[in-house]
Amino acid sequence: MAAYQTVVVGIDGSDSSFAAVDRAAAVAADAAATLVIACAYYPASKQEVERAQDELRDEAYQVVGSAPAEDTLQSARDRAARAGAVKIETVAVRGEPVDALRSVVKDRSADLLVVGNRGLNTLAGRILGSVPSEVARKSGVDVLIVHTT
Repeated sequence: MAAYQTVVVGIDGSDSSFAAVDRAAAVAADAAATLVIACAYYPASKQEVERAQDELRDEAYQVVGSAPAEDTLQSARDRAARAGAVKIETVAVRGEPVDALRSVVKDRSADLLVVGNRGLNTLAGRILGSVPSEVARKSGVDVLIVHTT
């Protein structure tokens, strides 16, 4: 089996997703693969963001527009470079995380998708589904779920 050529990692700004970036960067570096860091976001008005920050507190990073997503991507790019990845691309995708990751995998002809396990072991994740479990079922490529929590 040939080494991976394109590795996609999904991030949302959480510690779990940044740990997934570390692992994806190491895999990409070992395989001399391109690393594509993808962040899904929802456009929101200033009022919606402020209300979400009031209600969600530490979880508000999930309710972001494209500017915060770009900041998150830059932090992830820097982290991936420190972890050894050389060919790094970033992409902010408007929409739901699972659909956004599937789209990036398809558009970039990726052969590996990396995500953190955040949400996989929660009650909500078991009942409603989580990003890691959904992409594992629907992506059509190898999926590495990094144990981060």
